[in-house]
Amino acid sequence: MTEVPVSGSWEAPVVDLSRFTTDGFDRGRGTLVVMLWWITKIVFIQSKVPWPSSFRRALLVAFGASIGSGFYIRPSVNIHFPWRLTIGDNVWLGEGSTILNLAEVQIEDNVAIAHEVYIAAAGHDISDPVFRYANRPVRIGAGAWLATRSYIGPGVVVGEGAVVAAGAFVVRDVAEWTVVGGVPAVPIGDRRLTKEAQ
Repeated sequence: MTEVPVSGSWEAPVVDLSRFTTDGFDRGRGTLVVMLWWITKIVFIQSKVPWPSSFRRALLVAFGASIGSGFYIRPSVNIHFPWRLTIGDNVWLGEGSTILNLAEVQIEDNVAIAHEVYIAAAGHDISDPVFRYANRPVRIGAGAWLATRSYIGPGVVVGEGAVVAAGAFVVRDVAEWTVVGGVPAVPIGDRRLTKEAQ
């Protein structure tokens, strides 16, 4: 058993991490498909080899992802379960990014996800002594930009046109056309478009 450190006068509860359970968690596919996906993603998706985006897209779709046109994916991307991933048109997915989608992740049209972004539709219940899963879906709205090394936590909705600054730690919804930054992320401005699309 691991005892939680105590501060103050209250008595710390005892947490038995050996009792962690995956009860109630459904991977969405059988063991064979999950294993085939892990092999495929190690060789072709997480690889540093710059396989064409069209080829990587075809593999993701073959394993159940829904992906629109104009998809661009850089090397070294980690997608946990493609069958829990919906991507719209004209989405850019940066090098070294991770989509930990134990629950559904939806990325709408015209979204830019920069390098080493971490999207986590997965977590644990910290009030539970055995840390059962507390997975919740994530949605990234159309026209949003997630800058380098930002983190999007479970259950978060990033609104249309919003910008998440580099290194931001987002654990609450982001309003449309808002710029957020910091740890934890807070609004730091509004996104205003001053130029016409060419």
